[in-house]
Amino acid sequence: MSKEAVFTLKLEPELRAEFMAEAETAHRPASQIIRELMREYVQRQREAREYDEFLLSKVETARFSMLAGAGRANDEVEAEFSARRANVADLF
Repeated sequence: MSKEAVFTLKLEPELRAEFMAEAETAHRPASQIIRELMREYVQRQREAREYDEFLLSKVETARFSMLAGAGRANDEVEAEFSARRANVADLF
């Protein structure tokens, strides 16, 4: 990938010194570490956004299901899973 863009950053001198020392200890260029950190951040943000979209989709599906009368009452679901938990507990 071409490295033509320049990114200027202001930070505390102490943080820069500590970062540069750690990069040198790891025998890695500081710019390489920063690129990795940026890629990790972008990936985490993308995954969080995708998860939020997935969750919103699940909630919307559930709401439409409830509005269509296909949902079940909470008490009914709790009773069913209470019975399932009791059956599993009996196995041990």
